Amino acid sequence: MTQTQQRTRVPAVEVSGVRKRFGEVRALDGIDLTIAPGEVVALLGPNGAGKSTAVDLLLGLARPDSGSVRVFGLDPRAAVVAGRVGAMLQDGALLPDATVAEVVGMVAALHRQPVGAALDRAGVGDLAGRRCAALSGGQKQRVRFAVALVSEPDLLVLDEPTAAMDVETRRQFWRSMRDYTDAGRTVLFATHYLEEAEEFADRVVLVRRGRVAADGTVAQVRATVAGRTLTAAVPGATADRLAALPGVRSAQVRAGRAELACADSDAAVRALLAAHPGARDIEISALGLEDAFLALTAQEQK
Repeated sequence: MTQTQQRTRVPAVEVSGVRKRFGEVRALDGIDLTIAPGEVVALLGPNGAGKSTAVDLLLGLARPDSGSVRVFGLDPRAAVVAGRVGAMLQDGALLPDATVAEVVGMVAALHRQPVGAALDRAGVGDLAGRRCAALSGGQKQRVRFAVALVSEPDLLVLDEPTAAMDVETRRQFWRSMRDYTDAGRTVLFATHYLEEAEEFADRVVLVRRGRVAADGTVAQVRATVAGRTLTAAVPGATADRLAALPGVRSAQVRAGRAELACADSDAAVRALLAAHPGARDIEISALGLEDAFLALTAQEQK
């Protein structure tokens, strides 16, 4: 078996029965997760769900209290040292007095890789001579991306990768990510931008209270929450009256346009037209990833 074939057979990430506590806080509570090479996985969850702890374990920055974490079959620290893993952390420090080329070059020297390719791929080649202290928030994120790429890693771990980026820079970032993953690399990214997860992830993993609450494609996760959304222009309607209609779970009205969360959209639209014959511009759509996220995370309050 060739080395390439072996890499394909071994999971990029394999987390089994992992538990981690910080004093009385149970950050991870028996989490299991396997990621195949080439997958692009979005890690979602509310604050305190355990996402950051999971990322720290994958990067060898922390050890589990029990269970195992393997990256391409290796201990996470060994995988990082070998250059198999690149990380882009939202609060990763950059030396303020060093230039962009110097910061990326220091990491490149550890892996005997050229600097220029990483700078160009991250879109910061024009910033090579600028000191990090003079960079904007979005530019610093792009430099962190260059640092993550410089070892040509098989796995990229990204923590809120587009934080502080403007709309155009965010689009450029995801274009470069598509080029990167087209080569068969694996990406795990944690984000609060649910539209990014919906558009770019092959798979979504939702973590709640240190456990995996949902795991699947965007469509599969959305399907865990039944129902549809009905929107319409309903002159004179109030949210309370609309929420009382058959098939409606909740309702809100903004500037004369109603949005109804429906358990039974067919019953809801019939009741709406009977009660408000003047309703118009009616649209019915499936629940999005944000709706599923809110519904699944709301369960922790119960």
